[in-house]
Amino acid sequence: MNRRVAVTGVGVVAPGGIGISQFWDLLSNGRTATRRISLFDPVGLRSQIAAECDFDPAAHGLDHETTERCDRYIQFALVAATEAVRDAGLDLQRTDPWRMGASLGSAVGGTTRLEHDYVLVSANGARWDVDHQRAEPSLHRAFTPSTLASAVAEEFGVHGPVQTVSTGCTSGLDAVGYAYHAIAEGRADVCLAGASDSPISPITMACFDAIKATSPNNDDAAHASRPFDARRDGFVMGEGAAVLVLEELGHARARGAEVYCEIAGYATFGNAYHMTGLTKEGLEMSQAIDGALGQARLNGTDIDYVNAHGSGTKQNDRHETAAVKRSLGDHAYAIPMSSIKSMVGHSLGAIGSIEVAACVLALSHQVVPPTANYETPDPECDLDYVPRVARERKLRHVLSVGSGFGGFQSAVVLRGPEGRRQ
Repeated sequence: MNRRVAVTGVGVVAPGGIGISQFWDLLSNGRTATRRISLFDPVGLRSQIAAECDFDPAAHGLDHETTERCDRYIQFALVAATEAVRDAGLDLQRTDPWRMGASLGSAVGGTTRLEHDYVLVSANGARWDVDHQRAEPSLHRAFTPSTLASAVAEEFGVHGPVQTVSTGCTSGLDAVGYAYHAIAEGRADVCLAGASDSPISPITMACFDAIKATSPNNDDAAHASRPFDARRDGFVMGEGAAVLVLEELGHARARGAEVYCEIAGYATFGNAYHMTGLTKEGLEMSQAIDGALGQARLNGTDIDYVNAHGSGTKQNDRHETAAVKRSLGDHAYAIPMSSIKSMVGHSLGAIGSIEVAACVLALSHQVVPPTANYETPDPECDLDYVPRVARERKLRHVLSVGSGFGGFQSAVVLRGPEGRRQ
């Protein structure tokens, strides 16, 4: 894989603000967007808090027909992709559609629309013989996971490789990684890569309530997401989307595009261990980190910042702390490692791409976003987690890691435009 892959555009729909400007303002100032759920009445749930997007589809350019046809998570993706294409200055009329791909990830897909319509066709669950006439005409789109990638491809005229990636909470990282490989291997010159999820619905919240994975700190929603903190008690659900424009570097330079950074390496491994459980040793994530570093031709000591998965569950925080120390050695203690989930929650499949977008912006601004709400150290998590306040730092190489239900472990390495070794 000799072709270099550049990031030339970024688009974000996130809690606390729509667009990369508002997103970065939230992160760099260490603000949290977690609050009591307003999208439905959460009474009766163990966890009644989430990080919601204040999203008006009409205000962000989606017409009534599109809004009716597309589930909330697809609306997010369309808006994020539009911003990314605009940010990249990509002229679609001059871009060969057969050399353009789309790689989009989602963990739970059209859950929101499926649940909404089931309530309609079953008379609030009272009927077993459902009334199909009450279903919305676009219900089949929510049922089909491939709708996400196909909707984005249709909107932007993409005829190259198109795929929907669903690997749990690493879906966003993996979608970016697969797009990176498609360009590096010569199957595409441009890819729209990212992920989207809108999981804040009764059924999804109930799923995570059942295994006690989400925080029950309903009385203090703003401080409930506490990755790596000794007093953490679970993650806070989120929603959102991020889409990047990835380009073969020569293609980007030929059209005079501004390059944010390069995707330098990507790897993913499975642990074949447990659907939700993780080992303390961090071996599986360490394998992914080592693989990504190997593709990037870097050593662990070349990494300047680690963007953590940092969900705020004890087993995850300890697992990835061990993994980073295993892969980076003593250097792990010398560099910052933070979790933006402390501010924007955990949007399942979308969060990996949102975190990659945060890494791109961190490289652009030379600032490390903080871990909000981090106050009480956990003896088993003993790295520099950048408590509460963003930090200026010279960044050349950034590592972003992810861990997903099902045993997925993924890592992406980003390189600043001046960070490539000869």
